[in-house]
Amino acid sequence: MPALQSLCEHGRRPVVVVTQPARPRGRGRQLRQPPVAEWAMSQRLDVIQPPDVRDPGFLDRLRGLRPGTAVVVAFGQIFPKALLELPVHGCINVHASLLPRYRGAAPIQAAIIAGDRVTGVTTMRMDEGLDTGPILLQDELEIGSEETAGELAERLSSAGAKLLIETLEERDRGRLQPRSQPDSGMSLARRLRRSDGIIDWTASSRTIFNRLRGLTPWPGVSTTLRGQPVKILWGRPLAGESVAGGESGSFLGVRGESLLVSCGEDTVFGVERLQKAGRNAVPAKAFVNGERLEVGELFG
Repeated sequence: MPALQSLCEHGRRPVVVVTQPARPRGRGRQLRQPPVAEWAMSQRLDVIQPPDVRDPGFLDRLRGLRPGTAVVVAFGQIFPKALLELPVHGCINVHASLLPRYRGAAPIQAAIIAGDRVTGVTTMRMDEGLDTGPILLQDELEIGSEETAGELAERLSSAGAKLLIETLEERDRGRLQPRSQPDSGMSLARRLRRSDGIIDWTASSRTIFNRLRGLTPWPGVSTTLRGQPVKILWGRPLAGESVAGGESGSFLGVRGESLLVSCGEDTVFGVERLQKAGRNAVPAKAFVNGERLEVGELFG
Protein backbone atom coordinates (compact mmCIF):
# COMPACT_ATOMS: atom_id res chain seq x y z
CA MET A 1 0.00 0.00 0.00
CA PRO A 2 2.67 2.65 0.85
CA ALA A 3 4.32 2.07 -2.54
CA LEU A 4 1.07 2.71 -4.41
CA GLN A 5 0.29 5.77 -2.30
CA SER A 6 3.80 7.11 -2.84
CA LEU A 7 3.53 6.70 -6.60
CA CYS A 8 0.34 8.75 -6.63
CA GLU A 9 1.77 11.41 -4.30
CA HIS A 10 4.79 11.85 -6.59
CA GLY A 11 2.75 12.31 -9.75
CA ARG A 12 3.19 8.73 -11.01
CA ARG A 13 -0.46 7.70 -11.02
CA PRO A 14 -0.70 4.13 -12.41
CA VAL A 15 -2.74 3.48 -15.53
CA VAL A 16 -4.04 0.37 -13.77
CA VAL A 17 -3.63 -1.38 -10.43
CA VAL A 18 -3.37 -5.17 -10.57
CA THR A 19 -4.09 -6.96 -7.31
CA GLN A 20 -5.56 -10.15 -5.90
CA PRO A 21 -9.29 -10.98 -6.23
CA ALA A 22 -11.76 -10.47 -3.39
CA ARG A 23 -11.86 -13.48 -1.07
CA PRO A 24 -14.07 -14.74 1.78
CA ARG A 25 -12.85 -13.46 5.13
CA GLY A 26 -13.91 -13.39 8.75
CA ARG A 27 -16.42 -15.54 10.58
CA GLY A 28 -19.18 -14.81 8.10
CA ARG A 29 -16.90 -15.69 5.16
CA GLN A 30 -18.13 -12.65 3.27
CA LEU A 31 -16.26 -11.53 0.18
CA ARG A 32 -13.85 -8.72 1.01
CA GLN A 33 -11.56 -6.75 -1.21
CA PRO A 34 -7.84 -6.66 -0.42
CA PRO A 35 -6.75 -3.31 1.07
CA VAL A 36 -4.88 -2.35 -2.10
CA ALA A 37 -8.03 -2.75 -4.19
CA GLU A 38 -10.13 -0.78 -1.69
CA TRP A 39 -7.67 2.11 -1.64
CA ALA A 40 -7.21 2.13 -5.42
CA MET A 41 -10.96 2.20 -5.98
CA SER A 42 -11.32 5.04 -3.48
CA GLN A 43 -8.83 6.99 -5.62
CA ARG A 44 -10.76 6.14 -8.80
CA LEU A 45 -7.90 4.10 -10.18
CA ASP A 46 -8.67 1.31 -12.62
CA VAL A 47 -8.29 -2.08 -10.92
CA ILE A 48 -7.79 -5.54 -12.45
CA GLN A 49 -7.97 -8.63 -10.20
CA PRO A 50 -6.91 -11.72 -12.18
CA PRO A 51 -7.02 -15.09 -10.39
CA ASP A 52 -4.03 -16.07 -12.54
CA VAL A 53 -1.63 -13.65 -14.26
CA ARG A 54 -0.98 -16.26 -16.94
CA ASP A 55 -4.56 -15.95 -18.18
CA PRO A 56 -4.51 -14.92 -21.89
CA GLY A 57 -7.47 -12.57 -21.39
CA PHE A 58 -5.65 -10.69 -18.65
CA LEU A 59 -2.46 -10.45 -20.71
CA ASP A 60 -4.39 -9.16 -23.74
CA ARG A 61 -6.11 -6.53 -21.61
CA LEU A 62 -2.82 -5.37 -20.12
CA ARG A 63 -1.16 -5.38 -23.52
CA GLY A 64 -3.83 -3.02 -24.79
CA LEU A 65 -2.86 -0.48 -22.12
CA ARG A 66 0.74 -0.33 -23.40
CA PRO A 67 2.30 0.01 -19.93
CA GLY A 68 5.71 1.67 -19.70
CA THR A 69 6.84 0.14 -16.40
CA ALA A 70 5.31 -2.42 -14.06
CA VAL A 71 5.94 -1.90 -10.34
CA VAL A 72 5.53 -5.10 -8.32
CA VAL A 73 5.26 -5.27 -4.53
CA ALA A 74 4.44 -8.52 -2.68
CA PHE A 75 2.10 -9.71 -5.42
CA GLY A 76 2.23 -13.41 -4.60
CA GLN A 77 2.18 -14.88 -8.12
CA ILE A 78 5.05 -15.89 -10.39
CA PHE A 79 5.17 -13.78 -13.55
CA PRO A 80 5.41 -15.65 -16.88
CA LYS A 81 7.83 -14.48 -19.54
CA ALA A 82 4.98 -12.97 -21.57
CA LEU A 83 4.08 -10.67 -18.68
CA LEU A 84 7.68 -9.76 -17.83
CA GLU A 85 8.29 -8.67 -21.43
CA LEU A 86 5.05 -6.72 -21.76
CA PRO A 87 6.03 -3.35 -20.17
CA VAL A 88 8.31 -1.28 -22.40
CA HIS A 89 10.76 -0.62 -19.57
CA GLY A 90 10.34 -3.93 -17.77
CA CYS A 91 9.12 -4.86 -14.30
CA ILE A 92 10.61 -3.33 -11.14
CA ASN A 93 10.13 -5.32 -7.95
CA VAL A 94 10.41 -3.99 -4.38
CA HIS A 95 11.68 -6.84 -2.22
CA ALA A 96 11.90 -6.80 1.60
CA SER A 97 15.48 -8.05 2.03
CA LEU A 98 19.02 -7.28 1.00
CA LEU A 99 19.20 -9.60 -1.97
CA PRO A 100 20.54 -12.18 -2.62
CA ARG A 101 19.82 -12.97 1.04
CA TYR A 102 16.27 -14.21 1.59
CA ARG A 103 14.83 -14.65 -1.85
CA GLY A 104 11.30 -15.97 -1.72
CA ALA A 105 7.99 -15.48 0.03
CA ALA A 106 8.92 -14.74 3.66
CA PRO A 107 12.10 -12.64 3.80
CA ILE A 108 11.04 -10.51 6.77
CA GLN A 109 10.22 -13.49 8.95
CA ALA A 110 13.35 -15.33 7.89
CA ALA A 111 15.62 -12.44 8.88
CA ILE A 112 14.16 -12.22 12.39
CA ILE A 113 14.11 -15.98 12.93
CA ALA A 114 17.78 -16.12 11.93
CA GLY A 115 18.60 -13.49 14.53
CA ASP A 116 19.84 -10.96 11.96
CA ARG A 117 20.48 -7.46 13.24
CA VAL A 118 20.31 -5.79 9.82
CA THR A 119 17.94 -6.19 6.89
CA GLY A 120 16.65 -3.83 4.22
CA VAL A 121 14.84 -3.36 0.94
CA THR A 122 15.95 -3.94 -2.62
CA THR A 123 14.60 -2.73 -5.92
CA MET A 124 15.44 -5.05 -8.79
CA ARG A 125 14.56 -5.61 -12.42
CA MET A 126 12.53 -8.80 -12.55
CA ASP A 127 13.48 -11.82 -14.62
CA GLU A 128 12.07 -15.35 -14.86
CA GLY A 129 13.83 -16.56 -11.71
CA LEU A 130 12.65 -16.28 -8.13
CA ASP A 131 13.99 -12.87 -7.02
CA THR A 132 17.09 -13.35 -9.15
CA GLY A 133 17.00 -10.20 -11.27
CA PRO A 134 19.63 -7.45 -11.37
CA ILE A 135 19.76 -5.21 -8.28
CA LEU A 136 18.92 -1.54 -8.86
CA LEU A 137 19.11 0.09 -5.41
CA GLN A 138 19.23 -1.07 -1.78
CA ASP A 139 18.63 0.50 1.62
CA GLU A 140 19.66 -1.02 4.97
CA LEU A 141 17.62 -0.97 8.19
CA GLU A 142 18.49 -2.20 11.65
CA ILE A 143 16.18 -4.77 13.23
CA GLY A 144 15.00 -3.89 16.74
CA SER A 145 16.03 -6.34 19.46
CA GLU A 146 12.38 -7.16 20.25
CA GLU A 147 10.82 -6.20 16.93
CA THR A 148 8.23 -8.56 15.46
CA ALA A 149 7.72 -9.43 11.80
CA GLY A 150 4.55 -7.32 11.72
CA GLU A 151 6.34 -4.28 13.11
CA LEU A 152 9.32 -4.70 10.83
CA ALA A 153 7.07 -5.18 7.81
CA GLU A 154 5.54 -1.75 8.39
CA ARG A 155 8.95 -0.07 8.51
CA LEU A 156 10.22 -1.94 5.46
CA SER A 157 7.05 -1.08 3.56
CA SER A 158 7.65 2.63 4.12
CA ALA A 159 11.34 2.29 3.27
CA GLY A 160 10.48 0.36 0.13
CA ALA A 161 8.08 3.06 -1.02
CA LYS A 162 10.80 5.70 -0.69
CA LEU A 163 13.36 3.51 -2.44
CA LEU A 164 10.93 2.88 -5.31
CA ILE A 165 10.54 6.59 -5.99
CA GLU A 166 14.31 7.06 -5.81
CA THR A 167 14.76 4.17 -8.24
CA LEU A 168 12.33 5.65 -10.77
CA GLU A 169 13.89 9.10 -10.48
CA GLU A 170 17.41 7.73 -10.95
CA ARG A 171 16.24 5.72 -13.94
CA ASP A 172 14.66 8.80 -15.50
CA ARG A 173 17.98 10.65 -15.07
CA GLY A 174 19.83 7.75 -16.68
CA ARG A 175 21.89 7.14 -13.56
CA LEU A 176 20.80 3.62 -12.63
CA GLN A 177 23.50 0.98 -12.88
CA PRO A 178 21.88 -2.46 -12.48
CA ARG A 179 24.22 -5.09 -11.09
CA SER A 180 23.92 -8.84 -11.13
CA GLN A 181 23.28 -10.54 -7.83
CA PRO A 182 26.36 -12.25 -6.39
CA ASP A 183 26.42 -16.02 -6.21
CA SER A 184 27.53 -16.00 -2.57
CA GLY A 185 25.21 -15.20 0.32
CA MET A 186 22.05 -16.48 -1.34
CA SER A 187 19.35 -17.98 0.86
CA LEU A 188 15.72 -18.91 0.29
CA ALA A 189 12.83 -17.86 2.53
CA ARG A 190 10.05 -20.30 1.68
CA ARG A 191 6.37 -19.64 2.27
CA LEU A 192 5.36 -20.13 5.91
CA ARG A 193 3.10 -22.90 7.19
CA ARG A 194 1.13 -23.09 10.43
CA SER A 195 3.34 -25.96 11.52
CA ASP A 196 6.33 -23.60 11.56
CA GLY A 197 4.92 -22.12 14.74
CA ILE A 198 5.19 -25.26 16.88
CA ILE A 199 7.78 -24.58 19.59
CA ASP A 200 10.74 -26.88 19.98
CA TRP A 201 11.70 -26.48 23.64
CA THR A 202 15.02 -28.24 23.04
CA ALA A 203 16.16 -25.10 21.22
CA SER A 204 17.78 -22.28 23.18
CA SER A 205 15.58 -19.58 24.69
CA ARG A 206 17.09 -17.04 22.27
CA THR A 207 16.21 -19.23 19.29
CA ILE A 208 12.64 -19.59 20.58
CA PHE A 209 12.38 -15.83 21.11
CA ASN A 210 13.54 -15.11 17.56
CA ARG A 211 10.98 -17.56 16.21
CA LEU A 212 8.24 -15.95 18.30
CA ARG A 213 9.15 -12.53 16.95
CA GLY A 214 9.50 -13.77 13.39
CA LEU A 215 6.15 -15.56 13.38
CA THR A 216 4.16 -12.70 14.95
CA PRO A 217 1.48 -11.95 13.90
CA TRP A 218 1.18 -15.02 11.63
CA PRO A 219 1.17 -17.93 12.14
CA GLY A 220 2.19 -17.29 15.75
CA VAL A 221 3.84 -19.88 17.98
CA SER A 222 2.19 -22.58 20.05
CA THR A 223 2.85 -25.51 22.31
CA THR A 224 0.74 -28.03 24.20
CA LEU A 225 -0.07 -28.50 27.86
CA ARG A 226 -1.82 -31.63 29.11
CA GLY A 227 -2.51 -32.51 25.50
CA GLN A 228 -4.24 -29.21 24.70
CA PRO A 229 -2.90 -26.49 22.38
CA VAL A 230 -1.70 -23.25 23.92
CA LYS A 231 -0.57 -20.12 22.05
CA ILE A 232 2.45 -18.28 23.39
CA LEU A 233 1.68 -14.65 22.62
CA TRP A 234 4.74 -13.05 24.18
CA GLY A 235 7.77 -13.80 26.28
CA ARG A 236 11.53 -13.41 26.23
CA PRO A 237 14.76 -15.16 27.24
CA LEU A 238 15.62 -14.64 30.89
CA ALA A 239 19.19 -13.53 31.31
CA GLY A 240 20.87 -14.92 34.40
CA GLU A 241 18.38 -17.76 34.72
CA SER A 242 19.59 -21.26 33.95
CA VAL A 243 18.60 -24.83 34.58
CA ALA A 244 21.01 -27.73 34.53
CA GLY A 245 19.70 -31.18 33.73
CA GLY A 246 16.03 -30.20 33.61
CA GLU A 247 13.90 -31.68 30.85
CA SER A 248 13.23 -29.23 28.05
CA GLY A 249 9.72 -27.81 28.26
CA SER A 250 9.46 -28.20 32.05
CA PHE A 251 7.54 -25.60 34.02
CA LEU A 252 10.00 -24.17 36.56
CA GLY A 253 7.76 -21.77 38.44
CA VAL A 254 7.00 -18.05 38.29
CA ARG A 255 9.48 -15.16 38.50
CA GLY A 256 7.97 -11.68 38.52
CA GLU A 257 5.46 -11.59 35.65
CA SER A 258 6.91 -14.58 33.81
CA LEU A 259 6.12 -18.27 33.67
CA LEU A 260 9.50 -20.02 33.43
CA VAL A 261 10.07 -22.88 30.99
CA SER A 262 13.32 -24.81 30.63
CA CYS A 263 14.88 -24.80 27.18
CA GLY A 264 17.86 -26.29 25.41
CA GLU A 265 21.44 -25.29 26.20
CA ASP A 266 20.46 -24.88 29.86
CA THR A 267 18.51 -21.70 29.14
CA VAL A 268 15.15 -20.44 30.38
CA PHE A 269 12.30 -18.75 28.53
CA GLY A 270 9.95 -16.45 30.40
CA VAL A 271 6.43 -16.68 28.99
CA GLU A 272 4.46 -13.51 29.68
CA ARG A 273 1.15 -13.99 27.86
CA LEU A 274 -0.69 -17.14 26.75
CA GLN A 275 -3.99 -18.23 25.24
CA LYS A 276 -5.77 -21.57 25.33
CA ALA A 277 -7.99 -22.54 22.41
CA GLY A 278 -11.38 -20.86 22.71
CA ARG A 279 -10.26 -18.72 25.66
CA ASN A 280 -9.14 -15.14 26.11
CA ALA A 281 -5.45 -14.29 26.27
CA VAL A 282 -4.18 -13.96 29.84
CA PRO A 283 -0.99 -12.92 31.65
CA ALA A 284 1.31 -15.71 32.81
CA LYS A 285 0.39 -15.46 36.50
CA ALA A 286 -3.33 -15.76 35.76
CA PHE A 287 -2.65 -18.74 33.53
CA VAL A 288 -0.62 -20.54 36.20
CA ASN A 289 -3.27 -19.92 38.84
CA GLY A 290 -6.16 -20.85 36.56
CA GLU A 291 -4.53 -24.08 35.42
CA ARG A 292 -3.08 -24.84 38.85
CA LEU A 293 0.24 -25.64 37.22
CA GLU A 294 2.68 -27.73 39.19
CA VAL A 295 6.45 -27.35 38.88
CA GLY A 296 7.76 -30.05 36.58
CA GLU A 297 4.74 -30.24 34.26
CA LEU A 298 5.74 -30.33 30.62
CA PHE A 299 4.88 -28.00 27.74
CA GLY A 300 5.00 -29.44 24.26
